[in-house]
Amino acid sequence: MVAQGFTDRVAGVADWAAPAPVDGWTARDVVGHLVDWFPRFLTAGGIELAPGPRVVDDPTAAWRHHTDQVQALLDAGGTREFSHPMVGLMPLAEAVDRFYISDVFMHTWDLARASGQAVALDEDFCASLLDGLSQMAEVLRSSGQYGPAIPVADDAPIQDRLMGFIGRDPGWRA
Repeated sequence: MVAQGFTDRVAGVADWAAPAPVDGWTARDVVGHLVDWFPRFLTAGGIELAPGPRVVDDPTAAWRHHTDQVQALLDAGGTREFSHPMVGLMPLAEAVDRFYISDVFMHTWDLARASGQAVALDEDFCASLLDGLSQMAEVLRSSGQYGPAIPVADDAPIQDRLMGFIGRDPGWRA
């Protein structure tokens, strides 16, 4: 469901050079981030994905290949143990869920904004993610992977509160 939401946004991008809400990124960079970091994460745990098209050449094909590879990996043994030097030992499917799915989910908003597409992220997942991330706010901010929170009204939609928490201006437009 989460990957499909991102895939739908990928299909709707007309300008891959359009700016994205992440400072200095374009729509292409949003896809590139997901296609690049997760295979490196898996490699650190001894799992290799087959290389595919390069994002710089064809972001859509690169994303499709990437998602096919991740799905095939899960289909072949998502319950097998995955050992990563930074996150420890856990079932592979749990590692994918815990570290990758949330990133795809949040970057769906980034890609939608960069490409001028509407996006209504699942409210329950937004709430769950915001709750979990809020409990680790200091660690997340010190990692450098999240910008300073953008103030958002307490009664703002949960999607806006999540985006504000991770350092995105909910009103951002390309």
